[in-house]
Amino acid sequence: MIKKADVILFIIILAAGLAVSLLPLRGALKDPEVRVTVNGETYGVYSLSEDRTVEIVQNTSAGTFTNVLVIKDGECFMKSASCRNQICVDHGPISGRGQVIVCLPNKVVAEIVGTTGKGGDVDVISG
Repeated sequence: MIKKADVILFIIILAAGLAVSLLPLRGALKDPEVRVTVNGETYGVYSLSEDRTVEIVQNTSAGTFTNVLVIKDGECFMKSASCRNQICVDHGPISGRGQVIVCLPNKVVAEIVGTTGKGGDVDVISG
C-alpha cells in the first residue's frame, strides 16, 4: 500500500529533479566572450559571436612566445603554441562560462566570460 509519506517523498524527489534540470538555463550566457590573460594581465577580450584568429605574442628577455587562438562558431580553441608540451593545443574547444584553456609554459590563459541571461532573454544554453 502507498502511504502518505511515500507520496510526499515522491513529490520531493520529483521537485528536486526538476530544479536540477532547470539549472543550465539559469547559468546560460548572454554575449559570451573569451578573456585572454598573459602572465596574469588582460591581453584582450573577444566576442565568441565573431569569428577571428588572435595571435598572442610575448617578447621577453627569455625569447619570443607565441600562441594562436581561433574563435569560430561560438567556441574557441588554441590552434598553435610555441611551448614544448602542446597541452593547450590538444585541449578541445571551449564555449561555456568558466571553461579555460591554459598554456603554462607561455603563461597564457583563455577563459570564457560573459553576462548571464535572465528569463526570456537566454541566447545560448551551455551544458
